[in-house]
Amino acid sequence: MSRALVYGLAVAGESTARALRSRGYEVLVADDEVTDARRAAASFLDAEIVERPEGADLERLVRACDLVSPAPGVPETHPVVATALALDVPLVSEIELAHRWEQERPGGPRPMLAITGTDGKTTTTLLVVEMLRAAGLRTIDAGNTDTPLVDAIDLDLDAFVVEATSFRLNWTPTFRAEGAAWLNLAPDHLNWHRSMDSYEAAKAQVFANQRADDVAIGFVDDAVVMRRLRNAPGRRITFGATDADYCVIDGALHGPGGAIAPVASMKRSLPHDVTNALAAAALVLETGLADTDAVGAALARFTGPPHRLEHVGTWGGVAWFNDSKATTPHAAAAAIRSFERVVLIAGGYDKKVDLSPMAATPDHVDAVIALGATAPAIVAAFDGVARREVVADMADAVELAARIATEGSTVLLSPGCASFDQYQGFEHRGEHFRSLVRATHETRETS
Repeated sequence: MSRALVYGLAVAGESTARALRSRGYEVLVADDEVTDARRAAASFLDAEIVERPEGADLERLVRACDLVSPAPGVPETHPVVATALALDVPLVSEIELAHRWEQERPGGPRPMLAITGTDGKTTTTLLVVEMLRAAGLRTIDAGNTDTPLVDAIDLDLDAFVVEATSFRLNWTPTFRAEGAAWLNLAPDHLNWHRSMDSYEAAKAQVFANQRADDVAIGFVDDAVVMRRLRNAPGRRITFGATDADYCVIDGALHGPGGAIAPVASMKRSLPHDVTNALAAAALVLETGLADTDAVGAALARFTGPPHRLEHVGTWGGVAWFNDSKATTPHAAAAAIRSFERVVLIAGGYDKKVDLSPMAATPDHVDAVIALGATAPAIVAAFDGVARREVVADMADAVELAARIATEGSTVLLSPGCASFDQYQGFEHRGEHFRSLVRATHETRETS
């Protein structure tokens, strides 16, 4: 019997361990932090969970296995990774395992589409799902979602849309998607990867195992993506607002086959909404999984997921937007460019990345309200903005924004940073912001 070590028993790790066990593996599990929930999950798998094995104990554990599957939260700098590499024990991610098992499916493998990039993955993934469903296909968003790919392949589906993070792509010697889109690359996750080069190399795995008849899709305005696209083994397709295979011409999304849909028909058409739509359209049209009618129908009804430039409401001529998912300077900069007059709420956990790209368009920013561990760095990045304030928490930020925003401006929570210094995650932060904004305006309306 083959034996596998799953390191990290949160959502993806537990699903991976369960999938391995169902396929005849003896499963060993370990974690840096053993909670009651993880201990219970290990018990269900008939496995004893080992807490933070080190040195000779870790070496014995890894040596006893035929493969090691680190959960997405386990960085490539972790001792289990170094030990597996030193002992030449294969490292495989959950999407790698799922891909291997899908190739063995009795009816043959079903199509996989993959989306990677520093920003925009979730929105583009969900938009592709919407397009495929409009074409009559049964599909699901998998990978870096509520459904790990190892679970999705057991469902009665026609195709898979994989949100492929660098964490999952890092250990993928054979994972292949018939259509793969790389949206962008900006510094991020440098607390997980050894270096920016390592981060880029992990992202590049989305193209690495493609065949000549697969399609590789890249953002024409990103130099790194285009350099990697030039070496992709599949058909190479570009997208972007202009000068690309999929672009905007005379107010409509266009592809090599002509017009796809008017930009005006989209529920939301900020600049990055348009480029995400072009990438999604290229994926489904170039793979033949949907036609332009399905693309147009999906674009007309797609509103996007929460916490991604989510319109909370407009009061007194001031629009409030929750962009809590903007956990990188690159994402925050894109959000800021979408509005003319911004009262920006930004800051959070320090991931040791340069925050200055957030301030690429300071003329769009009326005021900056900084909070969290990176507040001083946010203030420094926006040194060209006249009004910059540091506050203690989100409640103070919302209260101050409500006082200083004037008619015609936009209050934008686009932190440019992760949330772990004050919140459980970006969802928790966005929900808190939303509740504070609504409570503030409900109080004003009744006073």
